[in-house]
Amino acid sequence: MERRTPGRTGVEVPVVGLGTWLTLDLPEAEQEVADRVVAGAFEAGTRLVDSSPMYGRAEQVLGRALDGYREEVFVATKIWTASSDEARAQLARQLDFYGGSVDLEQIHNLVAWESHLPWLEQERDGGRIAWLGATHYAASAFGELARVMRTGRIDAVQIPYNPHEREVEREILPLAEELGLGVIVMRPLAEGALLPGPDPAELERLGVETWAQALLKWALSDPRVTAVIPATSSPGHARENARAGSPPWFGPEERRYVEELCG
Repeated sequence: MERRTPGRTGVEVPVVGLGTWLTLDLPEAEQEVADRVVAGAFEAGTRLVDSSPMYGRAEQVLGRALDGYREEVFVATKIWTASSDEARAQLARQLDFYGGSVDLEQIHNLVAWESHLPWLEQERDGGRIAWLGATHYAASAFGELARVMRTGRIDAVQIPYNPHEREVEREILPLAEELGLGVIVMRPLAEGALLPGPDPAELERLGVETWAQALLKWALSDPRVTAVIPATSSPGHARENARAGSPPWFGPEERRYVEELCG
């Protein structure tokens, strides 16, 4: 299956990244857990991480876990507040966590995007942010997300995509392809709702080791997708997930088979 390199984020595809929702919101005493997860992911080739102020202490914990890796990693995070003052404070903290720069700054759930974009563009022009994006988890907001995409002011979107959540196929993915925007997939495992999955024997024809790998590869095999960001608190799962970012890719028949296995 031929692939192109979509998006204006500089990320080479396909990419299995590391999400931090619910998994890295850890107290200081448990920092070692995050350190092991990040190390496991990086050992297997992961070079993209994603977080948000919405995720409690996850940004700070992730920043500490990236010690020694920052030069190699693509950091995607978010602004999540309607307050301009708090938004700037969030960015200031992120710059402290991530060595003075953010690779992809996303407006989380489109909160106050019209007021945030102008000053974020100034931060980008000043070199503290490389690219800008927008996210939303709800299909009811995809019309607004499409409007933001059409402004030409963002470089990437983050959306849910898995065999049970396919609303983005109607407008968002075609529009991202048309505009040349990067696409980061949240909830590729449906936040665990699609796990543990079928009998391992049913995965042999797909050439994967785990059901999670099948779901990640299902999303990555859509050539409009730039990256998937499964979250995990297990170093072993982080390593297994990262291996889904290698060819061969699923064609239409394999993707339909994964969908059938999902029921």
